[in-house]
Amino acid sequence: MSDETRPVVARARTAAVIPAAGRGVRLGPGTPKALRTLNGTPMLVHAVRAMAASRSVSLVVVVAPPDGAAEVKSLLADHALPERTDFVVVPGGASRQESVKLGLDALPDGIDIVLVHDAARPLVPVDTVDAVIEAVRDGQPAVVPALPLADTVKEVVPTTDGSPEPVVATPSRARLRAVQTPQGFDHDTLRRAHDTVTEDVTDDASMVEQLGLQVVLVPGHEEAFKVTRPLDLVLAEAVLARRRANDGF
Repeated sequence: MSDETRPVVARARTAAVIPAAGRGVRLGPGTPKALRTLNGTPMLVHAVRAMAASRSVSLVVVVAPPDGAAEVKSLLADHALPERTDFVVVPGGASRQESVKLGLDALPDGIDIVLVHDAARPLVPVDTVDAVIEAVRDGQPAVVPALPLADTVKEVVPTTDGSPEPVVATPSRARLRAVQTPQGFDHDTLRRAHDTVTEDVTDDASMVEQLGLQVVLVPGHEEAFKVTRPLDLVLAEAVLARRRANDGF
């Protein structure tokens, strides 16, 4: 078949939604977690750059604190971002789920694949981002990067008074995975999940599970950890220092 008669296959357009409206109380009071700095640059900027590092991502939607959209727009304008990627900032909602939905509402027509990425995972490598996108392109409705667990996990009866918690089961570690982001979705599937599932959830993939659809995992990366506690900031700074040393700057 000649080039003139070969059918043209449109390449799927990909956008990333980064909910960054939370306060991050486990890192202590003060600046919202997403605006804490790593190597002098806010975590949110690192996260945006991580999504834009993929040549497949044409748009990044940042969902800011409800009263902080102007501040976040100014923040992004003050830092160098890839010119091939467009950026939009919208106000978020009262919950992560509501914020993601507001990010979806901001997407233009023609977006086929949506990544949802935690602003608190600023160091995810581009290879992980691309692996998620490729799996969705290959027909999976929902794709999550994940790692095997290093620790044994116990199921317990939670207590609220600080007393010892009774263990009720020890799940097989071989069947468990620690999930990361970005989580990738067929756009229509994720939209349907947010229009259908009303209960509060901890991630978007679990919403797709509630639709009865298959969620699959691809290998995650140890550098895609979530910066939640002060020690995580120390580890993130060490990762950045190693990258600077390896990249020669």
